[in-house]
Amino acid sequence: MSADYQMQLPPQTLETADAKAKPLLEQANETLGFVPNMYEGMAKAPGVLDTYLHGYELFRQDSGFAPPEQEVVFLTISRLNGCGYCMSAHSMLADKMSQVPAEVLEAIRNGQPIPDERLAALAAFTKVMFETRGMPGEADVEAFLAAGFEEQHVLQIVLALAVKTLSNYANHVNHPPVDEVFADYAWQG
Repeated sequence: MSADYQMQLPPQTLETADAKAKPLLEQANETLGFVPNMYEGMAKAPGVLDTYLHGYELFRQDSGFAPPEQEVVFLTISRLNGCGYCMSAHSMLADKMSQVPAEVLEAIRNGQPIPDERLAALAAFTKVMFETRGMPGEADVEAFLAAGFEEQHVLQIVLALAVKTLSNYANHVNHPPVDEVFADYAWQG
């Protein structure tokens, strides 16, 4: 899903980026081997891309969630926001890098029950945080903690929500095409 509106500002590429955006795109190219179309769109406002990259890295490094759990959180938020680009990208990461079980990935992509109790509890709590705008009920938190998570993880989900809000919303107004590397995992809600 994308907004009816599409930004008219051209994407910021390695060749056209301004002084604030260029180092961010160069770092992405160095790290990933390419500059994702999403980054070129976010770089239209370099503070958006910079904040996204910083928060994303902190979540990946310090959230206390294992890689499959991180993908479940990102996929759940991206699905709830209806972001086809991020669903495609995180589906590829889930499958190729984070070792999310195939049946879990398919369940999330299709909005079906997740066949793993712990990951289902994580997705359910992420959805609660999304839908309540960060105001979970006592029972919601107790169920999350009972699934083996720690109270600190509640705030890490807040970080993931912030990061995915930046990327999902930017994608809604930028309409970036899905990069070839993610194309096999294209998703439309």
